[in-house]
Amino acid sequence: MTYPEFNIDMALALAILLIAYVLIFTEVMHRAYAALLGAVVMVMLGGWAGFYSQESALLAIDGNTMLLLMAMMMLVAMLRPTGAFEYLGIRLAKLARGSPTLLLIYLCAAVSVLSMILDNVTTVIIFAPLTVLVTRMLNLNPAPFLISEAMMSNIGGAATLVGDPPNIMIGSAAGIDFVTFLVHMGPIIVPVWLVSIGLMLFLFRHELRPVDMAAVVDLDENKAIRDWPALKRIVGVLAGVVVLFFLHHALHWYPAFVSLLGLAVALALLRPEPEHLMTKVEWSVLLFFAGLFVLVGGVEASGLLDLIGAHLADFASEPGHLLATALLLMWVAAILSAIIDNIPFTVTMIPIVAALEQQGVNVTPLWWALALGVGLGGNGTHIGATANVICIAEAERAQLPEARITPARWLKAGLPVMFASLGVASIVFALFFTAFS
Repeated sequence: MTYPEFNIDMALALAILLIAYVLIFTEVMHRAYAALLGAVVMVMLGGWAGFYSQESALLAIDGNTMLLLMAMMMLVAMLRPTGAFEYLGIRLAKLARGSPTLLLIYLCAAVSVLSMILDNVTTVIIFAPLTVLVTRMLNLNPAPFLISEAMMSNIGGAATLVGDPPNIMIGSAAGIDFVTFLVHMGPIIVPVWLVSIGLMLFLFRHELRPVDMAAVVDLDENKAIRDWPALKRIVGVLAGVVVLFFLHHALHWYPAFVSLLGLAVALALLRPEPEHLMTKVEWSVLLFFAGLFVLVGGVEASGLLDLIGAHLADFASEPGHLLATALLLMWVAAILSAIIDNIPFTVTMIPIVAALEQQGVNVTPLWWALALGVGLGGNGTHIGATANVICIAEAERAQLPEARITPARWLKAGLPVMFASLGVASIVFALFFTAFS
C-alpha cells in the first residue's frame, strides 16, 4: 500500500498541537485559553501553509457534542434547586454505611451501567454534582470519586453501541447492531471493569478513610426536596429525554436535538430566569472543547492521521499479521485517544479499515480492536474524554483546594488504569480471537 510521506504540513500541525498541550498540561494558563490560543494559531499558520482554512476549522467543531453538553448542563441546572441531589446524596450516604470504599463502588457501578444505556457524557453531567454533594456531606475529598466516575463511565460506555459516539460510527460502518456489539464487547469490559475498580481502590486507598455517619443518619431525605412540582416536571422531561436517546437512531435525530427538545420543554414548563440559568452553564468547558476540536481538525487536515492509519493498514495486509494488527490498532487508538480526541481518529480509520476488506483482509477483528482502543484510551489523560473534563470542571466548582484535579493528579491514576485495562482487554481479545474474527 502506498501512503503519504511525513511532510512540513504535518510537522507544523503537530508542533502547534504539542505546544498547546504543554500549555494545557503545565497549567501556565487556563486550559480553555490554551486551547483557544492553539486553535487561533493553527488556523493562521494552517491557512498560510495551505492545508487548513477558516471554513475547515468551523466544520471541525462538533456541533452535536457542543449543543448536547450545553442542553444537558441547563437541564441539570434546573434540577439542582429542587433538592433532588440532596435526596439522592442522603440515600447514597446511608447505603454506604460510612464506607468510602462502598460509596465509590456504588457510584462507579451506577455510572457504568447508565453509561451503557445513555452515553458517558450525559451520565457524568448528572452524577458529578451529586458526587460532590454526597462527599462533602461525609467530609470526604470528592476528587478520587470524580476521577473514578469519569474513568468508569468511559469503560462502561465502551460496552454498548450507544455508550460512546465512536461506537455509533463503527457500528454504522461495519453493520453491527446493538445486541451483537454488547455480546462481543461485554465479556471484555466485565474483567476490564473489575481490574480497573480494584486498581482505583488501591490507588486512592489513603483517601478512602471511614467516616462518622452520625451527622447523616439523622437526616431525613424526604425533607430535602424543596420544590415537588418543579421536581416532577423536570424529572418527567429527563425521563422523556432518556427514552428518546434510546430511539434517536430510529428517528434519525441527533442526540443534541433530543437534548435541545427536552430543554425547550423544560424551559416552557419551569420558565427560570434566563440570566441565572446562563450562569450555570460551564462556558469554559464549551470553549475548551471548541478550541480542541479546531486543533485536532488541523492535525487531521495536515494528513498526519491518514499517515498513521495507512501504516497500520499496510501492516495489516501482510499474511498472518491479523492478530498483531488488531492489537497494534487497539493500542495506537488508545494512545492517540488519550492525547487527542477519539472521534477524528475513528473517522480517519473507518474508511481505511473498510478499504482493507476490499483487499480480502478479514476486518471484523479490526472493528472490535478499534472500538476497544478509542473507548479505553480516553482514561489516560484529563483531556482524553469529554467525561473527564466535565468532572474536572465540577471539582473546580466545589471551590475546595483539596478537590482540585490537576493534570499530574489525573495522570497518576489515569495512566495505570489505561494501561491495565488495555492489558486485560488485549489478553482476553487474544485468547478468544476466533470469536472476534
